Amino acid sequence: FFFLPFRKMPRPSFRAALSLLVSGVAGSAAPVMLTVAGSDSGGGAGIQADLKACEALGVFGTTALVALTAQNTLGVHAVHPVPAAFVRAQIDAVLGDMGAHAVKTGMLPSEEAIATVAEALDEHAVAIRVIDPVIVAASGDVLAGPAAVAALKRLLLPTATVLTPNMPEAGALLGVAAPTSVEEMRAAAAAMLDLGPQAVLLKGGRLPAPEAEAAEGGAAEAAEGRAAVGMVDVYADAEHGVVELRYRRV
Repeated sequence: FFFLPFRKMPRPSFRAALSLLVSGVAGSAAPVMLTVAGSDSGGGAGIQADLKACEALGVFGTTALVALTAQNTLGVHAVHPVPAAFVRAQIDAVLGDMGAHAVKTGMLPSEEAIATVAEALDEHAVAIRVIDPVIVAASGDVLAGPAAVAALKRLLLPTATVLTPNMPEAGALLGVAAPTSVEEMRAAAAAMLDLGPQAVLLKGGRLPAPEAEAAEGGAAEAAEGRAAVGMVDVYADAEHGVVELRYRRV
């Protein structure tokens, strides 16, 4: 593999970052992505899901584990944080050798972990940062407390190329109730731009059925007595404003 470290590179715009990743996938050399997140023993989230997505997209995935979890489809049963010094050692080992075209963060369970990751990304001059604020699991379990959320907003969100919260996480970041409609998602996505990221992708997987049915294909299927499959995500940035992304659930 040919690896391109991000040392001494200026932080690109979201459009430039996306173009870089797309061109890397299309070329002969696989782009490198470092995921800094927790391990999901159930395989449905965390670094396991990130590595599956990387492989599907032709990206070479590397990892830095921040926490181990015992979880399955029923919930999160236990969390074991990785010591901050070892988190830093993993990041240094990857970025100091292979580099990374982009870094994605996931579950960061403590203020110490967030500070450690933020410092490492700054020192390695990581330009493309996808910040997934894993605060609430799909099961509803809370994975990051108020101090961690405050540190996330203070240290990582202002440096994010794109912020990718789900609906409960959007509410937690804004200090309000989670959005429950497309209109509320639009307002939340726009408000989160004020927290510092270049772009926001608010995931609408938890929209109530009547809202989701409005997405492409959903209303028609509901009328035929079948389950709605519509999905609505909301994207926002300074250049394009707020955009609804409507598609069929895979």
